[in-house]
Amino acid sequence: MLGDDAELTAAVHAAQGGDECAFRTVYRAVHPRLLGYVRTLVGDPDAEDVASEAWLQIARDLDRFTGDADRFRGWAARIARNRALDHIRMRGRRPAVGGDETELADRAADTDTASEALEALDTGRTLQLIAQLPQDQAEAVVLRVVVGLDAKSAAGVLGKRSGAVRTAAHRGLRR
Repeated sequence: MLGDDAELTAAVHAAQGGDECAFRTVYRAVHPRLLGYVRTLVGDPDAEDVASEAWLQIARDLDRFTGDADRFRGWAARIARNRALDHIRMRGRRPAVGGDETELADRAADTDTASEALEALDTGRTLQLIAQLPQDQAEAVVLRVVVGLDAKSAAGVLGKRSGAVRTAAHRGLRR
């Protein structure tokens, strides 16, 4: 293990021991990619909520996790996928009701909104293209390229063989 993986592994082990600062490090390292994966599964409006549900379960079950950084990313992706599938099933049973966002209009952002918007546009375009792929290809591409899992870990998340994941990711990227 080199660089970021070694740091993430150390942070995961420290977070398992109750180190809140280490958990923040783990969250900051894994969340952006995990959120991108969730976006491809449930769409943009619900992705933050589903990712939050996943992080609640990750935090609750962290003491049961064993492994290194790559295994942690796969474990977290599997949890996020399960929460996303639960959300999709629930959404099918209960249609969404629109809300009123006017009360949020006067609140100031804590960060530089302009630079975040530009970055989100680039990321959003990429994820929109990926979301147009067939489901198996979209998930394989996001897990392999965005989340950064190897074929074996991605296969574990999806419940498929690693060769099938490599093929789906290759076809998705080519498309």
